[in-house]
Amino acid sequence: MPDHPAGGDAPIGPGEVLTATATGPGAGAGAGARILFVGDVVGGAGRRTLLSLLPGLRERHDPTFVVVNGENIAGGLGITPKIADELLGAGVDAITLGNHAYHRREIIPYLENQPRMIRPVNYVHSQPGRGTCVVQSPGGLRLGVINVSGNLFMRAGHPAFSEVDRAVRELGDVDHILVDFHAEATSEKIAMGWHLDGRVSAVVGTHTHVPTADARVLPGGTAYITDVGMTGARGGVIGVDREKAIAGFLTQMHTHLDPASEDPWLMGVLIGCSQRLRADTIEQLLVPAAS
Repeated sequence: MPDHPAGGDAPIGPGEVLTATATGPGAGAGAGARILFVGDVVGGAGRRTLLSLLPGLRERHDPTFVVVNGENIAGGLGITPKIADELLGAGVDAITLGNHAYHRREIIPYLENQPRMIRPVNYVHSQPGRGTCVVQSPGGLRLGVINVSGNLFMRAGHPAFSEVDRAVRELGDVDHILVDFHAEATSEKIAMGWHLDGRVSAVVGTHTHVPTADARVLPGGTAYITDVGMTGARGGVIGVDREKAIAGFLTQMHTHLDPASEDPWLMGVLIGCSQRLRADTIEQLLVPAAS
């Protein structure tokens, strides 16, 4: 999420495994899967919306894997161990983060010890956590997940493109790869999609909280969208209280921002794959919370 203040609530290395509508070409053999990715969950409204809608989405779409970006879930900034455990306990296979990964200091030791929650792979290597994970479905399919941060208008210790190349190589033998590109600039996101086309199953953009209308499968078989959008309150300004956000723009003064609660929606994508490292479909999911 773009920066703003808000209030709120055994290590495993890369390649090790934990058990846990646009159309395009496919190539290769086997490995059919459905990957549900849910965009930036913002605050309590976003968390409640995700947890309440996830069982119905599972029943309707039967995803093989569920991956969630949780970097704004604790009061609008960061994530706590308690919330992370709640998501994993609800059946989320992997949690990705972003520029607010370290906002909650208590998450630092958790990041070191919970291999299913990852921060951007192109952060300085001495920073806590890891940038990739591999999760395995009950049927034996292996999904590699890579979290990477943009460089334009954002702080990341290493170049995104060279680091994501290294991460793809180091994932090893997996059936599918999902890349969460947490970035500000649309040009950088689109370039990343083309850069990885044919080498990963999907590149999904996060961070700007507004869903884009360009979901498609690229010619090489990689599902792509510039931004998935946010799971949170549409009645605010990218998830925060609209009156406080407007006051900040009017006064040009620092304003304490809190998460909004009005009109919450879940925003995500469902990626269909019939063959290894190739997507066939990507469908946007824009679902209002139950009233």
